[in-house]
Amino acid sequence: MTAHSNRESLWLGRLARAYGVQTAYYDITHKRVQASPDTLLAVLRALGAPLTKAEEARDALREREQAQWRRPCEPVVVAWDGDSAGFPLRLPGALSDARIGLHLRLEDGSVLNLPCDLSLLPAAQGGQIEGEQYVVKTVDLPEGIPLGYHRLTAEIGGNPMDAVVIAAPRKACESRKGAGDRTWGVFLPLYALNSRRSLGSGDLTDLAALMEWVSGLGGRAVGTLPLLAAFLSEPFNPSPYAPASRLFWNEFYLDVSRVPEFSACAPAREIVSSPAFREEADALRAAPLVDYRRGMALKRTVLEQLARCFHSGSDPGRREAFEQFLTSNPDAEEYAVFRATGERQRAPWPAWPAALRDGAIPPEAYGEEEKRYHLYAQFVFEEQFGALSKRFRERGEALYLDLPLGVSHDSYDVWRNRDLFVLDVSSGAPPDDFFTQGQDWGFPPIHPQRSREEGFRYFRACLRHQFRHADILRIDHVMGLHRFFWVPRGMSAREGTYVGYPAEDLYAVLTLESHRNRVRIVGEDLGTVPPYVRPAMARHGLSRMFVVQFGLSPDPGKALRPVPAESLGCVNTHDMPPFASFWGGLDIDDRVELGLLDEEGAREERERRSRVKDALAAFLRRKCRLEGAGTGAEPALAGCLSYLAASKAGVVIANLEDLYGETNPQNVPGTWKERPNWLRKARHGFEAFREMPGVIRILREMDRLRRGESARRGKPRGQETEPKGEEVG
Repeated sequence: MTAHSNRESLWLGRLARAYGVQTAYYDITHKRVQASPDTLLAVLRALGAPLTKAEEARDALREREQAQWRRPCEPVVVAWDGDSAGFPLRLPGALSDARIGLHLRLEDGSVLNLPCDLSLLPAAQGGQIEGEQYVVKTVDLPEGIPLGYHRLTAEIGGNPMDAVVIAAPRKACESRKGAGDRTWGVFLPLYALNSRRSLGSGDLTDLAALMEWVSGLGGRAVGTLPLLAAFLSEPFNPSPYAPASRLFWNEFYLDVSRVPEFSACAPAREIVSSPAFREEADALRAAPLVDYRRGMALKRTVLEQLARCFHSGSDPGRREAFEQFLTSNPDAEEYAVFRATGERQRAPWPAWPAALRDGAIPPEAYGEEEKRYHLYAQFVFEEQFGALSKRFRERGEALYLDLPLGVSHDSYDVWRNRDLFVLDVSSGAPPDDFFTQGQDWGFPPIHPQRSREEGFRYFRACLRHQFRHADILRIDHVMGLHRFFWVPRGMSAREGTYVGYPAEDLYAVLTLESHRNRVRIVGEDLGTVPPYVRPAMARHGLSRMFVVQFGLSPDPGKALRPVPAESLGCVNTHDMPPFASFWGGLDIDDRVELGLLDEEGAREERERRSRVKDALAAFLRRKCRLEGAGTGAEPALAGCLSYLAASKAGVVIANLEDLYGETNPQNVPGTWKERPNWLRKARHGFEAFREMPGVIRILREMDRLRRGESARRGKPRGQETEPKGEEVG
């Protein structure tokens, strides 16, 4: 490398750091990985840096610094717990002693006028931009600012200043009384939950029945995968982690027979009672995998008739409820137009004609009936889900939902907020022991600065959408609040690097929305997590996850770590092999078949797994959590759940499929066509597994131990109910 190229690399590195781009990071083996100049150039261009080649980095850095100095203050100011918040003002020297009037417009519309004499404030530091000297002075906002999002404005030397003040509690809300408080629950994807009454896949009525059954055994929580809008025709993507929107729901999970219009809509009832409908429903129930296309098509034939009956009806109460829904969901009509246009085009929005892709969509571009269908589907889903979650909350029960990391590139959210998403890169992860080539998740990341400029409007909306119904919310890949791994278009995941995000600002949004909705926040902190993430989670009251299969060690003395207090404890997650598969080493065989492990690597992994199992069995016996001399999967699973239930975890979640020895996973990360991800039904239907003695025995023991832990801690667990076994729904 020449001296000239060394200088270029130096300036490129400085520019990258100025934009929050990491020039190097540490991989899973703690080896330092250097981002290439090509990677830095691509990521910087995606962030909006004005350069096309490394030689322009010095000029681009100067332009960046000038823009920062000329902006009086940052776009977001955080005030914690009602304390005074200080924020830096960047001022030309000629204005450093001026008198200015700050105006703080509160959420309720009232205005606080805050005169400020800058001559009384010391200058902290300075800089020179094109011959003009700038200084920094710290201005303090008053104490006692009410919680909320407020607007701070001022005029300094004829130039306007504008910032969002987020007044937030430092810690997230623990939980509603009785909901998720020293309790336990179960997990199962709703699509996998099948019953004799549903149409080949679980729906909201099945979810209510599952909670009723769990409550009868003493539990207070049910967890499932995201229920967000999905593309289930053209385009088609059933993954709950690549939704069509994080602002709307997936009508696939509606129980159409419980929609208010159903009882009076003769055409809809005729469809449901027809031989063709019953035959298709039976075929969907009999299929080994969830058939989203056929299932959604069948359900839609009924929903379309219900929408017609609704729009042709004259019930003033229903019309008023619909108008209230539109008022509470101002983007719903545009979302319906977007989905109706996609159906007319039979293509994702990037393939639409430019006039539709980039401008307002005219009425002739979509069918009015299709638009009405999508509006109605969201309206009745919100009603049905709202009634369900309200009943849960009134009984002290907790619905545990999951906020996906991102949205599909083809989503409404990206189409609607194109400036907010960075379309020239994908989110992903660097190489590790499991994914040696790294991961490219395929969805665009959010631009950190543009999100900050808008006061995190989109992030707030995503949280509020979940918080309407969730009592516990898991934040997928919580370190994404701090940094994201970006993979430039045309490069492999090995060639990506990390980009920083305004973590404290995002925590402020999270804690504020958590308190306003009284929702416990769980951060998914698995894998290689930077050392500053978990202290930040603790500082802001986010619960950690403790996953047994993730943290096992072959050291008999350290087979399982102590369970962190207030964490969410579980044996595995939806991205991991079920416990029986793990115990039998079937996941190792699967990795060999997928080409992720060679035979030598598989041999080493099997030897290590054997030592891990021996260490875990010895550990559980020492803790009196393993009965007898058995070392099979079932007693080991029961021992692990007993260990979790007797711990200081805030919530313990049991994967229902583990309880009856399922070996097939719901998702195999890194596969797409190779495995039926997000398609597999639970092997046993609801009517079957709820009567299984082994399942009930484990859950009753969990309840006994959780009650004992709750009593020792002196905290009530909410209204208790006697176990009951009758069928619900």
